[in-house]
Amino acid sequence: MIQVINIMRDVLINKLHEYIKKNSPDVLLSLEGNGGLTKYLTEKVSAITDFLNKLQEKNTPAYIIEEVCLEELTKDLKPSKFNYICSILQEDFETTYQQLQDKGTLKYEVINMIAFCKPVFNSIGFNEENEDDRQLRYAVTGAISEYLASNQ
Repeated sequence: MIQVINIMRDVLINKLHEYIKKNSPDVLLSLEGNGGLTKYLTEKVSAITDFLNKLQEKNTPAYIIEEVCLEELTKDLKPSKFNYICSILQEDFETTYQQLQDKGTLKYEVINMIAFCKPVFNSIGFNEENEDDRQLRYAVTGAISEYLASNQ
């Protein structure tokens, strides 16, 4: 049983890492920059060990355990600011989006935009309930426009 839990912990660490790489590269860059990625991943998964054990004891299928645990592990990473800004760039700044993608700098520029938009995200708040809010979108679009103008 312990071996199965250890295997599941490793699977969850890998899945959490992949999730962060895809949806929150800004968080990944920060964690890698200060050398805390492994510690972060390990601590996050360790924090749900009791939850994982209960699911295992109920003979829950592995794929359901992975899904439920990953949902729990990523709760505080949602919604993705990275995906949100990419979406705005793609829809409202198509040419710039394409240029950044062609140059291979899209990910890094979006990470910079997240930092630039931080005051907007903090003042309005950014969560799953308001990610479709027009005011938030207008404010972030304005900040992106300001960022792009200051970096030409």
